[in-house]
Amino acid sequence: MSIAPSPPPRLLCVVAARPNLMKMAPVLAALRQLEPAPVLTLVHTGQHYDAAMNAQFFSALDLPPPDIALDVGSANHAVQTAEVMRRFDAVLEQQAPTATLVVGDVNSTLACALVAAKRNVPVLHVEAGLRSFDRAMPEEINRVLTDQLSELLFTTEAGAADNLLREGIPSARIHFVGNVMIDTLLRLLPGAPAPEQVLASHNLAGFIARGAPYALLTLHRAGNVDDPQRLRALLEMAGRLSARLPVLFPLHPRTRARLEQFGMSGLLDQPHLACLPPLGYLDMLGLMRGARMVLTDSGGVQEETTALGVPCLTLRDNTERPITISEGSNALAGRDPAVILALCDDILQYGGKAGRVPRLWDGHAAPRIAAVVGQWLAQRRERAP
Repeated sequence: MSIAPSPPPRLLCVVAARPNLMKMAPVLAALRQLEPAPVLTLVHTGQHYDAAMNAQFFSALDLPPPDIALDVGSANHAVQTAEVMRRFDAVLEQQAPTATLVVGDVNSTLACALVAAKRNVPVLHVEAGLRSFDRAMPEEINRVLTDQLSELLFTTEAGAADNLLREGIPSARIHFVGNVMIDTLLRLLPGAPAPEQVLASHNLAGFIARGAPYALLTLHRAGNVDDPQRLRALLEMAGRLSARLPVLFPLHPRTRARLEQFGMSGLLDQPHLACLPPLGYLDMLGLMRGARMVLTDSGGVQEETTALGVPCLTLRDNTERPITISEGSNALAGRDPAVILALCDDILQYGGKAGRVPRLWDGHAAPRIAAVVGQWLAQRRERAP
C-alpha cells in the first residue's frame, strides 16, 4: 500500500506598506528556490491605501499582484489594527498555512502576527530586534510585541540579537541574516534614472543643472507631520536650506493632507524648493544616489543612504537603526531647525559622513533567510506523525 506524499508547506507572506514590498520581493524570490518549494500566498492588507503608489512599487520590484487583498485602508491605530486582525483571521481559517511571514514594524505586522499566534500558526519575522527604545512610537510597540510572538526572528544587524536576548527571546530562534532592503537596492540600482531624468518627467527640467548638488527631503512620520508647530518649523528649515542648495521634496500623501489641513501649503512656495508627487522606487533610488545630502524621518531611507554612502540627517531624536550611525552615513539631527541647518552646512563644507556598509548588507540576505526557513520546514516534516 503506497503512502500519499505529504502536501507542500504553505506560507502566508504579509505586506502592508511600500517598505514592506522592498523587503518581501527578494524573500519571495528566494523562497521559490527551495526544494520542495512551499506554496506562497502573498497577502496585502491594504494598510497603505494609495493605489497608484502601490502599483508603481509592484511593477518596479517585479512583484506579482497579491493573491489576497484585505483592503483595510487608512484609520487610527486601534481601528486599523483591529480591522486587519478581523480580516486576516478569516484568511488564516481558510488557508490553514504552515506559517505566517511578516516584515517590518507597521500595524499590519503586529495584527497578523497576533492573529496567527492565537491560532497556533508560527510567525516568522523579517527585520526583528530593531529598537528605538521610544515607546511613544507606535512602531516600537509593534516591533517588541511581534518579536515576542515569533518563532523565527531574522535580524539585519548584529546588535539586534542583544535586544532580543534582553527581552527573553531564546538564541536558537534568532538568525543574523543581513538586510533584505539592500538586496533590492543592489539589484535595481543599475536601472535607477539620473536625477535630471526624474525631474524632467515631472516638468522640472532645468531645476537642477546636471551634476549640481541638491538635498533630498522626506517627511511622513506622525511625530513630525501631525504636529502643526513641528511641521511648520521643519518646512521653514527646508526653505532656509533651499537658499544654500536646491531641495527636492517628494510629498507623502499623509504630509500633503496635513499641509492642507493646517493651511501650510504656502510654505512650499520657495524658488529653490521643488515638491514632487510620491515617487516610484527607481526614481527615489536615482534621487538618493545623486543627492549631496538626504534629510529624512524614514527608517528605510537611513539604511538606503548608508548602503549608497550618501550623508543622511535623520530628523528625529532617536533611531531604531543605530548601525546606520555607528557604521554608516547617518547622523541624528533632531528637530531643532538651527541644529539641522548647522549640520547641513557642515556637510556642505566638509563632505559629511560616508561611513561603510555594515556586515551582511551584501545583497544576499534573502537566500540566507530562505535557507533557515527551508531547514525549519524540513525539521517540522521530520517531526510530523
